[in-house]
Amino acid sequence: MKTLKVPYLKTLDVLDLSSIGFLMEEKAHRDFISYANWKEQYPYMPIAVFDIARGETELYLRFFVKGNSLRAVNGIDNSPVHQDSCVEFFMKKPNDNVYMNFEFNCLGTCDAARRLSRLDRTSVLPEEYARIRRHSTVKSLPFSEKMGVFTWELTVAIPFDIMGLNPDNLPEKIYGNFYKCADETAQPHFLSWSPIDLPEPDFHCPQFFGEISF
Repeated sequence: MKTLKVPYLKTLDVLDLSSIGFLMEEKAHRDFISYANWKEQYPYMPIAVFDIARGETELYLRFFVKGNSLRAVNGIDNSPVHQDSCVEFFMKKPNDNVYMNFEFNCLGTCDAARRLSRLDRTSVLPEEYARIRRHSTVKSLPFSEKMGVFTWELTVAIPFDIMGLNPDNLPEKIYGNFYKCADETAQPHFLSWSPIDLPEPDFHCPQFFGEISF
């Protein structure tokens, strides 16, 4: 099982989200979304890296992506951002059947829900979407796929209470995975941080989550 430990960086809580890149780069835990679990069908592998750290009340994620195209058709939260140039974080608490997905396209548009399965989902509330802070280096209105080499970064801060966690009493660990995908692009791909042993692409598989400790 893949494992990582989330460092506590107090300074994150006093900086603007657009200004924490240098701190995350220097002090956060860095890892790679580099498993092409279905390489025969989907061989394309963009570069995808994430930094992870926490403040008092939020989990901070900073994604760096470099790939051959860029797509951001979805500009409204609770829309199918996995079709676009997308990064994702899934998590669940120990001994809990419910897991959560937090999916973001390169604009920062979010799709998040509490789930029992791929089909059995309850979207987070509009006021919860509003509390998931995001900052992207892609400054644009939604757009169709552009071809060429693109580099982009997305930083997000997800409140622990939205994940069902008490920030004053965090568990020793949770389980989760990090993904890079772009289903409706010229080069669809399905990369993960923790490997997935299934015959077809499926990110909704908590049995393959890694361990994330605090």
